[in-house]
Amino acid sequence: MDRFTIFVVEDDQFYGQLLTFHLTLNPDYQVEHYTTGADVLKNLHKNPAVITIDYSLPDMKGDYLMKKIHETHPDITIIIISGQENISTAVKLLKEGAWDYITKDDETKDRLWNAIKNIRQNFSLKKELQDLRTEVSQKYSFSNAIKGRSPEIKKVFALMEKAANSKITVTITGETGTGKELAAKAIHYSSDRKKKSFVAINVSAVPRELIESELFGFEKFAFTGADSRKSGKFEEANGGTLFLDEIGEMELSMQAKLLRVLQEREFTRIGGNQVIKTDFRLIVATNRNLAEMVKIKKFREDLYYRLLGLPIHLPPLRDRNNDIIVLANFFIMEYCRENGIEQKSLELSAQKKLMQYSFPGNIRELKAIIDLACVMRSEEHTSE
Repeated sequence: MDRFTIFVVEDDQFYGQLLTFHLTLNPDYQVEHYTTGADVLKNLHKNPAVITIDYSLPDMKGDYLMKKIHETHPDITIIIISGQENISTAVKLLKEGAWDYITKDDETKDRLWNAIKNIRQNFSLKKELQDLRTEVSQKYSFSNAIKGRSPEIKKVFALMEKAANSKITVTITGETGTGKELAAKAIHYSSDRKKKSFVAINVSAVPRELIESELFGFEKFAFTGADSRKSGKFEEANGGTLFLDEIGEMELSMQAKLLRVLQEREFTRIGGNQVIKTDFRLIVATNRNLAEMVKIKKFREDLYYRLLGLPIHLPPLRDRNNDIIVLANFFIMEYCRENGIEQKSLELSAQKKLMQYSFPGNIRELKAIIDLACVMRSEEHTSE
């Protein structure tokens, strides 16, 4: 593990050396002792992870030093150590950005040790989260999420890029199995909202009597069985993206409630009175013709125009002939990698058969066919 640099700022030489020695008992800690705020500011280029500051330094107060540090290095964690147990001062410093306020007594060393231990664990969790976000962003980049080189799919990529660079509502249409949710995730993880949540709900998969509570959430005792408060999708998606799949299956009464949230950008949980503000980017998907549904009064016209935004149509696989073999080879590679077996390839005769098939189930069906073929081929080799 990398060395973890800590600055101890304490004008009392003996006490500063005591804290420094105590912290260096952990071999992963690189600890440096300073007696003035000015010396600390001159050495910030060493990028310490944590700085412990004596509140009463000879050249400046701890709160002023903390402010100066955070002006140029906002990510450095500050711990204030003081000989005064002043609650109002402690609260003020914590509000201004201090991680902890520790008073000088017999337990100072142990409290400081535990505080830095927790800070380091927090650093590790943040790094893991950042690594995970980077991995997810790469996984759902346009070229990784949706495979293909056909002219049809290149047009889709161009529209997805426009969507990612804007805040416009996106409506993704296409037959079942064309990858509508993958497209929505790719837009989210390529946008400036990628560090926030991607919240998805399939409207057709939620019973009609539960869809409202799923979206709005509810308060404790709002109805029989509501034993605790539950956040809804509108709340969970705040700052991020809300993906409503199969939006065409939503009942008219629920459509009216959705329209109000989109217009007002606020809602209340079921059984509650608190108005909750929300800021989410909306992406919807459907395999139905919403314009035709509007004509037959199955979908609200005002909601239709509110949702339309940037329409992106995912072509069926039969219209992407050039991509069938690209996708098939990708699914073979993924299957072999996930199952730890030798990589396989498509024979020419198999390629011809795939190219002649219409794939009513689209990409999802192609993946199922390839997975089955890999299983059967593996079994044949085993029996030999």
